Order: sequence, then structure tokens, then C-alpha cells
Amino acid sequence: MLNLKDRIQELMAKLESEYASKTRKSADFFKKASRVLPGGTTYQIRFFKPYPIYVTKAKGVLVWDLDGNSYIDFWMGHGAHIMGHSPDFVVKAVNEAALNGTHLGYPNTLEVEYAELLTRVVPNAEMVRFSNSGTEANMYAVRLARAYTGRRYIVKIEGGWHGGYDALHVGVNPPFQGPESLGLPEEHIKYTLVVPYNDLNALEKALSSHDVAAVIMEPVLGSGGCIEPQPDYLRGVRDLTSRYGSLLIFDEVITGFRLALGGGQEYFNIKADVVTLGKIVGGGYPGAGAIVSNAEVMELLNQVKRPNARSRSFHGGTFTGNIVTLTAGYTLVSYLNSNRGVYEQLNSLWDWARRRMNEACETHDRLCWVTGVGSMTGIHFTKSKPVNAREAYQLRISEELYDLMHLYMRINNVLYMTEHMPHLLPSILHTREHAQKLIDSLDGALSMVTSR
Repeated sequence: MLNLKDRIQELMAKLESEYASKTRKSADFFKKASRVLPGGTTYQIRFFKPYPIYVTKAKGVLVWDLDGNSYIDFWMGHGAHIMGHSPDFVVKAVNEAALNGTHLGYPNTLEVEYAELLTRVVPNAEMVRFSNSGTEANMYAVRLARAYTGRRYIVKIEGGWHGGYDALHVGVNPPFQGPESLGLPEEHIKYTLVVPYNDLNALEKALSSHDVAAVIMEPVLGSGGCIEPQPDYLRGVRDLTSRYGSLLIFDEVITGFRLALGGGQEYFNIKADVVTLGKIVGGGYPGAGAIVSNAEVMELLNQVKRPNARSRSFHGGTFTGNIVTLTAGYTLVSYLNSNRGVYEQLNSLWDWARRRMNEACETHDRLCWVTGVGSMTGIHFTKSKPVNAREAYQLRISEELYDLMHLYMRINNVLYMTEHMPHLLPSILHTREHAQKLIDSLDGALSMVTSR
């Protein structure tokens, strides 16, 4: 009888042949792309073995590739499309706004109206500054926290992703220490401490032994595999940061407007000092980000009250407050604000789907575990259910199982990201039938592996 490794290799050879027949144009295009794009893509996580599909169109919950294949998309533009791809009402509003200018470069009325809306729907938000991405929002939030507290160190969570900003580009992948990239000097992460998710003891040790300006974290670990907080963990983080005089920054680039209209703060009833937003805040358009906090913290950005540049914390950018992106975000968030009931339906559907997917894992020799909160869902081929990113890697049964499942899903017209840390960020438009297709596909992949 074949062992698991040999079984996977046998199945991969068969599936790669099917995939090659299904995606001939993408295979050819990958060769062309590799000549002008390093790795054939514009972002390494968009590559998957043996080559990625190249998407030509997206609408609703579907995307189409060069070969004309359609796929149910559970990635939704990195989680930006909570209302599916290209909602007509958002596209219409943006197109109309663009006729009056695509980039004004001056203060505009919508930045005020949108900021007012965000202060109404995001808990603990009194003032807003827009940025060009979630990465930028996190960069400026860290600087703001240091300015407010007068402290140096930042604590982040293992497996947490906050963008490519130097000071936070550490502790993302094993061994969770040292720079995550070539060209990133050790000195740039000198004042960043990394602790495991769901570990209050490790957090308190860091807070008690360093002058920590802020703890930055995702309420639900996103790129670490959509791992949920253990009971009382977030409350414990809030209590510890308050006790040691550090700010709590919630990176809600993914959880914001997804778990609830007020994001993770509302869903878990935990108030952060600073919240960073991205993705959904831009309504599916590029250049989207924001920092929100109370007035006391945000006034450190105020150039009127602090005319000397060195007396305030800098924030700026050419495309901040861009009218196109703000129109998309304002239109979408206004819709969600008027239709708050969609969140109960969305979260209920994916609570059900995760239970069914876990049942499939249990049926097939417990090869996997499904984690998540609300519509955020992760799949882990681990020996037990992981409670943090370290376990999500150390407990892995087989790295090749991730390749196999992703390839099987593609052949069965299901797409998600990423290949080796599956997390799914579906939209409000996904139905029970779409979820069932995902469940059936997972069951099919597991059946294929465990069949004797």
C-alpha cells in the first residue's frame, strides 16, 4: 500500500495533467509573463503550482480565466469585495464621480462626509485620516503610537500580516524571527517584539520588560490561517495593554466591515485605541486605507494646532483622500449601514459551512481542521486544531497536501488563496449553494487521498 507521500505524488501527477488540459492558454501566458514579471506575477502569493490561471473578468462571485473557465471565487480580491466583484451601484457612483475629476489634489467634501460616516459606524472612532493602503495605515499608526506614548517598542503577533512596512515585516513566517525579506536590515526591526497569538503570558512578558508603545494585532489572525481568538484572549490583551500603558492597535484591514459593520471591535465587544482599515473601506477600488482613533491621539497629526513639523506625527500622501476611492468606499459602507442584517446572514452561513467542512475532515481520518470567525475561514492539514500560526506550521501533516487540495479545487472550479495557508474571505453574495460546492470539493479532495 502506498504511504501518504507516495499517494500524494501519484495524485498530483494525475491532477497536473487534467489542469494542463483545462488551462492551456494560462500555461502559455505564464511563460510570457515570466519574461517581464519576476515569477510571472505581480505578487508572489498569486502564484500557485505548476502555474497560475490568468483572470480576464470578474463579476459577482465568479471569475473567468483566459481559457474561458469560470470559478467560484472565495478570495474576493484579497477580501476587499464584501459585496462581490463590481457591484453595479458602486461602479455607477464611481463613474459619475470620475467625470468631475479622478484626482483632485485638494481638500474635497466627500472626505469629510466619509469621515463622519466612519466615526458613526466604527467604535471608538472620533477622527479619521485616509491613507493609500492598509500597509500605509499601519505604518502611520505605529508612528502615531510612538509619538503619543513616547515609547519605542512595538509588539506584533506571530503570523500577523500588516503589510510590507519595515518595522512590521517580521514574525510572519517560520521561524518568526529576523527580517522577512532580503534588503531589510536587522536594525529596522530592532524595536519590534513578536509573541504568539492566543498567548497572554508571552504578551505580558514583553509588556513588562520593554517600553512598549503599542500592541498591533488582527482580532482574528488573517494570513496566519483565519485562526479565532480563544475565549477571553482579546479581553486579556485589552486589559494588559491598559495596565502597562501601551496603546492597542487593531489592524482591521480584513475584519473591518466583514465580521460586523463595526468590525472586530463590534463583533467581540473590545475597544481598541487605534484602528487601521483597508480593503473594504475602499469599496473594492485601489488605494484604500484609513486610521481612526480618539481625538486625543489623532490631534498629534494636526498641522493647525502643531504648525512646527517636528512637533507632530507626519501623515500624508499624493493620493490620500482620492475622490474615486472615497466614492466607492462611501457608497459601499453607506449601503452596509442601511442593511446591517446582512451580517447575521453572512456569519450564520459560514458558521454552518465550517461545521460541515470539519465533519468532512473528521470523516476522512481527521486530515484537516477548519478554523475561523464569521465569514473568515481557514483550512489546516494539521495533527490537531491550531490556536496560533506557530502550530499551524509545526503541526502540519504534509506540505504537499496543501498543493494537492489547491490544484483539485481549481480543477473543480473553486478558487481561494493562499496555496500553503488557505484562507477564504467570501462575500455577502455567496449563497448556501456556493458554500455547498466548497464543502463537496473539500470532501472530494479528502476522499481521493484517503481512498484505499
